[in-house]
Amino acid sequence: MNALDLLTQGDALTRGVALLLLLMSVASWVVILWKAWLLRRAGLDVARSTAAFWQAPALDDARQRVAAFDREALVLPLIDATRLEASGTLAAAGDRAQQLTRLLRDALHRVLDKLQFGQVLLATVGSTAPFVGLLGTVWGIYHALTGIASAGLITIDKVSGPVGEALIMTAAGLAVAIPAVLAYNVYGRLIGRIEADLEGFARDLRELLAHPTGGAPGAES
Repeated sequence: MNALDLLTQGDALTRGVALLLLLMSVASWVVILWKAWLLRRAGLDVARSTAAFWQAPALDDARQRVAAFDREALVLPLIDATRLEASGTLAAAGDRAQQLTRLLRDALHRVLDKLQFGQVLLATVGSTAPFVGLLGTVWGIYHALTGIASAGLITIDKVSGPVGEALIMTAAGLAVAIPAVLAYNVYGRLIGRIEADLEGFARDLRELLAHPTGGAPGAES
């Protein structure tokens, strides 16, 4: 019996474990490749967009300049959030600084959710795939030993082959988990850097617009 026979001749649980590992691998690699592309663009976009913003003469012109660089829409939502609510509502209660703090915080959370998307999947795959593979191994070994025992003759050479093939499930689980764990750690650091840049920009933007008479030409109220 070889590794292919382990799947074709295995029961529903064995096949289910193999299929689950395959789905976890495909899903994690899709997220890994997509986030590599996203975070690369995001890092460049945030740096270029914030530089373009501070070089603009007025807020309206700054938004147009940022739109040319912000391909992933990470900085524009923060700028758009500075449009204060109409009076007469609880959202407009408080002074200008308080309103800006709330609006920028909400916009920043939405932007960070976009950057964090997929991290939970990578963490889940990285932490559970080894145990899924181990489940397949234990189940495969159990069936291999049961089959050998029913044959009536138990020798080392008859045990080592089926048991070794069952251990393939453990190796498969590790093969699925390791890339997910590495990507989660690397992307976590990249997201942390981008998040710090966005938080800094939001804080500076709030300070700039909290007192519009102090020099935020073109600021909307």
